[in-house]
Amino acid sequence: MARIEAVLLDLDGTLLDSIPDLADAANAMRVELGLSPLRLDVVATFVGKGVDNLVRRALAGSLEGGLADTDLYTRGREAFFRHYHRVNGEKAVVFDGVVPGLIAMRDQGLKLAVVTNKPTEFTLPLLQRTGLAGFFPVVVCGDTCARRKPDPDQVLHACEQLGVTPDRAVTIGDSINDAQAGRSAGTRVLAVPYGYNEGMDVRRLDVDGIVDTLVDAVRRIDEWNREAHAA
Repeated sequence: MARIEAVLLDLDGTLLDSIPDLADAANAMRVELGLSPLRLDVVATFVGKGVDNLVRRALAGSLEGGLADTDLYTRGREAFFRHYHRVNGEKAVVFDGVVPGLIAMRDQGLKLAVVTNKPTEFTLPLLQRTGLAGFFPVVVCGDTCARRKPDPDQVLHACEQLGVTPDRAVTIGDSINDAQAGRSAGTRVLAVPYGYNEGMDVRRLDVDGIVDTLVDAVRRIDEWNREAHAA
């Protein structure tokens, strides 16, 4: 068992509750296009596979996101981006345990990166506005690599940027996209139960453990590293 040297963290649903902002932007888009607003808990199930999928799902009003009207999608995407730029970070809240967990990780000498499907133009301002930017020397966004989570490209890119091999990293997220990306890349995987996961139970995910907070994740990483040292 290799020692863990790096932690790759998802953003929406893991570090931040950004659903209120995303729902505001999605509903502003729908109203602008003559559609009725959606409940916040419904929009929450649409998050996880990037903004383009969120727009399709929000326009269709369903997780399947089937949308044959390309003109509607184009107008919807433009409207969503415009509205989300306006509200991004206004209501987003850092989840309990995130800041203490990040401090503890940093104090243990762990290298930290954000790996998110959110585009760069939204990710960097959001990290700044919520006070988390200083923790992350590496930020890999939905437009950084050719493919997004659940593909492994972003995870592998983050490991390369941090100077670690995947077997010495752990991916922490709230969804099947995070779990599959981490597994495919060869990292260990932890899941938090308080995020979105497209409405599914995280206990169904292929992960190495479920941790209630990032503070608990630090404890799990410390256990792994003690086992690695003992071996």
